[in-house]
Amino acid sequence: MQKQRIVSGMRPTGRLHIGHYHGVLENWVRLQDRFDCFFFVADWHSLTTEYADTAGIKNSTREMVLDWVAFGLDPQKCLVFEQSQVDQHAELNLILGMITPVSWLERNPTYKEMLENIEQRDLSTFGFLGYPVLMAADIILYKAQHVPVGHDQLPHLEITREIARRFNHLYHCEVFPEPEALLTETPKLLGLDGRKMSKSYGNSIYLSETADETAAKIKGMVTDTQRIRRADPGDPDQCVAFNLHRIYVPQEKQDEIIPACKNASIGCVECKKILIEHLNERLAPFRAKREQLSQNAGFVDDLLTEGSRRAAIEAKKTIQDVRAALKV
Repeated sequence: MQKQRIVSGMRPTGRLHIGHYHGVLENWVRLQDRFDCFFFVADWHSLTTEYADTAGIKNSTREMVLDWVAFGLDPQKCLVFEQSQVDQHAELNLILGMITPVSWLERNPTYKEMLENIEQRDLSTFGFLGYPVLMAADIILYKAQHVPVGHDQLPHLEITREIARRFNHLYHCEVFPEPEALLTETPKLLGLDGRKMSKSYGNSIYLSETADETAAKIKGMVTDTQRIRRADPGDPDQCVAFNLHRIYVPQEKQDEIIPACKNASIGCVECKKILIEHLNERLAPFRAKREQLSQNAGFVDDLLTEGSRRAAIEAKKTIQDVRAALKV
């Protein structure tokens, strides 16, 4: 029985942090055993916001793909490729742009939010307005049946479904399936300062950093702000560091820590030491693999070149179908 196909991508922003791992990558690793998975570096998408400074995209791509493979993506089980190396992404984006109403793009909630909140860059560009069209092209180019998304991403996927539906209706064909959401639940992961973990906030723990670097960050991490002295009782539910305990520390150990924190028989320093031990132990084999992979300077380029070659074979088939439907 043929596996159903999944397509998903990630913008190359450089090294990934543990929020990326638990939010996206960990799920991709599970999916690669159940589906025909196409995972791509969305480097064209980087230009929608970083068009004025492109110097770091190539290195960011290398760092991100090293994290992908070190932390579990297997190129023998899934296709890993680079968006910009498959010309058909741009071709289909152009074609779909011809049929997509501007009103669909202007109602995109992310478009409105980013225009309001990002002041340091001019996002009043054709490319930024039209990024949902490129996203749709990325997905339906490979005729994906499913796309792994969180609840907050459902409006984005609905635009893709509408564009696919409109193409099929206009040209009286069934070229594109309407991809279904594969909803994924992700843990709420807070950064070192209690805000959402983000590179822009400088509050991240990176997958590729050393155990000592991780330890230093956790030692300085915010805990329960209401616990002023060692003798004060704490509340794990109000502790930023305990957010990571819930992910990395075994449940039986958590069951010991929680009452100990509440009756002040354990302090934050000791509690952080426990977290450091378990977090670094969990990440150690992946970090070792990443270090090994990074010694091969051509590893990422070779992987993406081969993956993009194979992706282009599928993409060309779809473009032939598209051109036949358009009669061009």
